[in-house]
Amino acid sequence: MKIPIYMDHHATTPVDPRVLEAMLPYFTEHFGNAASKSHSFGWKAEEAVEAAREEVARLVGATAREIVFTSGATESDNLAVKGAARFHAAAPSSGRQGKHLVTCATEHHAVLDSMAALEREGFQVTRLPVGPDGRLDPEQVRAALRPDTTLVSVMHANNETGVVHPVEEIGKITRAAGVLFHCDAVQSAGRIPFDVEAAQVDLAAFSAHKLYGPKGVGALYVRRRPRARLVAQMDGGGHERGYRSGTLNVPGIVGFGKACALAAAERDAEAARLLALRERLRLGILSGLTEVTVNGSLEHRLPGNLNLSFACVEGEALLLALRDVALSSGSACTSASLEPSYVLRAMGVSDALAHASLRFGLGRFNTEEEVDHVIRLVHEKVRRLRELSPVWEERTSGGAARERVPG
Repeated sequence: MKIPIYMDHHATTPVDPRVLEAMLPYFTEHFGNAASKSHSFGWKAEEAVEAAREEVARLVGATAREIVFTSGATESDNLAVKGAARFHAAAPSSGRQGKHLVTCATEHHAVLDSMAALEREGFQVTRLPVGPDGRLDPEQVRAALRPDTTLVSVMHANNETGVVHPVEEIGKITRAAGVLFHCDAVQSAGRIPFDVEAAQVDLAAFSAHKLYGPKGVGALYVRRRPRARLVAQMDGGGHERGYRSGTLNVPGIVGFGKACALAAAERDAEAARLLALRERLRLGILSGLTEVTVNGSLEHRLPGNLNLSFACVEGEALLLALRDVALSSGSACTSASLEPSYVLRAMGVSDALAHASLRFGLGRFNTEEEVDHVIRLVHEKVRRLRELSPVWEERTSGGAARERVPG
């Protein structure tokens, strides 16, 4: 067993060796620019890009012409949210007109901050709350729609809690209302089934490095029928059918395509294995500790995600104590913040418990041996930190909440 143990697969994943093998020739041997149309180097690069586009599309039930390559999910979310909102703010030749947008309080910051930027331009944004289980009720979406609503943005799976939203039900509501539906599917694509037709989404964001591909490459699904209309956010040479100018990252795109092909072939078996590991981890931790809370729905959840709060333990202190395990106290994009998780707070979790939370993200290369080692470490470190906590001493002085020791 190698130390440190990596259990932060919602932040990023290691590049699968098979993905790296596919990428390597496009750094040196097939190094052409995919936009070079006058020689074989460019043709070879373009051929590789289009093959990868097919694989990305196949994984999510799209057609290749609906896939726009970007630098990652943050760019994809920005292009979708800002591009759609700005297009429909002016009088379009077809479709709805208005400046009202709907999203969820627990969205990724790439969406929330894009919405905030649009508010500064005069748009109105409705942010819908989630329940204690972290899920959004589709009826809240229906109730929030107005005649001037042009876009609803709801993620498929949350990056902190792994909670999966009912996007297919939301898609039915938005499609019937004639409102565009954008979905950040970064955490779900390749991990659980996500199909753009079944969900009736018009725009969807993906990222290679969340499914064992390279960093720095992502994609945006843009529906062709009925057509989703966007204003490009980058000007230049008109690459990617005018949606995203810039020289394509050919090696990264090749790796993205290979990662999607592997996910399509192995996803269901991998999900079953990760669910078994996740439950081994959950039950193992809970068997030896009291006052540990699972944050978010267990039924509607990514198979490799476990988000736990440990009462009377500071999450950052526990992270330091577990220095041989790569974990997170929240989203990697907000890891520098000392504020408690906005996702957990939106679910009604107290600040104290939100500060005491850890996110375990299991992945393709984790083993039972690693899980068992982490269980033992968590038991040891949580008990030690609670021994040092006057709050824990006060709570347990009557013996009501003493730790269970397996035996």
